[in-house]
Amino acid sequence: MKKDKTSPIGMFDSGIGGLSLYKPIKRLLPQEKIIYISDNLYSPYGKLTSEEIKKRSFKIVNQLISLNCKLIVVACNTATTNSITELRKKFEIPFIGIEPGIKTAALKSSSGVVGILATKRTLTSKLFYKTSNLYASHIKIIEKDGSDLVELIEKNKIYESNTIKLLKNYLKPMIKNKADVLVLGCTHFQFLKPIIKPIIKNKMKIYKINTAIAKQTKSILINKNILNLISKKNKNDQFYYTGSNEGLISYLKNPKTKKITI
Repeated sequence: MKKDKTSPIGMFDSGIGGLSLYKPIKRLLPQEKIIYISDNLYSPYGKLTSEEIKKRSFKIVNQLISLNCKLIVVACNTATTNSITELRKKFEIPFIGIEPGIKTAALKSSSGVVGILATKRTLTSKLFYKTSNLYASHIKIIEKDGSDLVELIEKNKIYESNTIKLLKNYLKPMIKNKADVLVLGCTHFQFLKPIIKPIIKNKMKIYKINTAIAKQTKSILINKNILNLISKKNKNDQFYYTGSNEGLISYLKNPKTKKITI
């Protein structure tokens, strides 16, 4: 099937984390159709090996291409840091990746200390190591693996005591060491902002990526001459899942969901 300006944008994540990017992209580009794949049968990606993450990413990208997508947003930090280099080598389609904003956080920090909450596979990836050495070698980075939080978010347990307790354990060492910028290095963690803010109070600023990613998506669509120019809002977005649709239903209003085997 030939791709054109009306072809959909593809997005994928290990679960519902990428929905934190879907919403701002849809607000900025309401005329675009979006196909979203929640690979929650294999969630969280942070507990998979790097090779397993690459394998899942390749399979899902092939599926999105078969659905005629014109651009793919890898709406997952772990999938981005572990597989986007290989994806760009293999496929001609434009990709947008989600990397922890270490460069920007380092520039914004006044104390010279930055906290990052991410998954183990993001923190141990070659891309994260390279980015940190390149842009943040002059600052102190306090890393915390929050993989356990992904599973709680998938089950819509954001406001439960165990989630709050885990967050406090992860964030207190950052506050103690005078970190003044917090990087949420997993798209799932964007949903935790309502309970993060009371913990950090005004001691750390949360680095935001959502709006920037939406703007980048629009910019690439324009540069590649594949922006949908129809002014009418597209209401035909599709949401696929590999495990359960509970997360999609919890975080979206009346989504059209369909199980897919990949």
